[in-house]
Amino acid sequence: MRMTGAGSSGRTLAVVAFGGVLLAGFAVGADGPGGKESIYDAKADARAGVEKAVAQAKKDGKRVLLMFGGDWCGWCHKLHTLFRENGEIARLLAYEYALVMIDTEAPNAQEYLKEASKGQDGVGYPFLAVLDADGKLLVGQKTDPLEEGDHHDPEKVKAFLDKWKVEPKDAEAVVKDALAQASAGDKRVLLTFGAPWCGWCHRLEDYLARPEIAGALADDLVVAKVDIDRMTHGQEVMKRYRPEASGGIPWYVVLDAKGEAHGTADADFGNIGYPFEPKEIDAFLKLLDSQRKLEPAQLDTLRKGLESAAEAIKAEQAKRRAETVKKAG
Repeated sequence: MRMTGAGSSGRTLAVVAFGGVLLAGFAVGADGPGGKESIYDAKADARAGVEKAVAQAKKDGKRVLLMFGGDWCGWCHKLHTLFRENGEIARLLAYEYALVMIDTEAPNAQEYLKEASKGQDGVGYPFLAVLDADGKLLVGQKTDPLEEGDHHDPEKVKAFLDKWKVEPKDAEAVVKDALAQASAGDKRVLLTFGAPWCGWCHRLEDYLARPEIAGALADDLVVAKVDIDRMTHGQEVMKRYRPEASGGIPWYVVLDAKGEAHGTADADFGNIGYPFEPKEIDAFLKLLDSQRKLEPAQLDTLRKGLESAAEAIKAEQAKRRAETVKKAG
């Protein structure tokens, strides 16, 4: 099931191909040696890239994949091309990993390479390492075992990535835990549904995670997320509350502690989605106000957060349009 990450306005901000992969120290498009596309940045601080990837992995429940090498490395270009052009592998990376391309000459690169390759002799490039969401090294991997003739074997690469990805959560367990928390605290549950490719879903997650927003909701609502693609039973759980899946995602429902629905993201104009336009912000706040759980001051905090986020998004969109026009000219 494919749905656009949009509300009723039909705007889209979907994550596709490498869109869900954190590419730290990554300089696609610049000319590398021999006219090749540049895929590494020797000036990018490896520590900064890894720390950013670890933070992203912790937020999204992923692993971190480090790929050591350089623009001079032909096999690095081959593996990177496989990452980008093989649909199954690109999806696996986007869904399950925050990827950091680390040039071996970059600041602090050798520190990470030394740790990742400890106990291994004759390390060649590209060299891979997988970290957990706390930054702990899980495995360092030579890539020659993943080769077949003059290329990397897609099945071997996919098997490696599958082996080290995070075990998927069960959406049923996520909902059960959220309801238990709600019951213990006399609260309701704001249950959101999204997917890795959905950019507006990530916007909603980031908004709900902002300290002032989380604080405004904490006393009265348990916020829980179901990933309809990554979690087992994810789509089944959404269909329980939303039998007719129309209008895209993100979508959400407010549940009492017994699991009964007390309002959804379906407004009179369609799915609210991420509350961006004024009518969507109004509808989102109306949904939460109808629960009779939040105080006016809390609702005001939520509104101000959405309005400031909307202004930031509009500024970002205007900047991108200007850059596009400049490049076209």
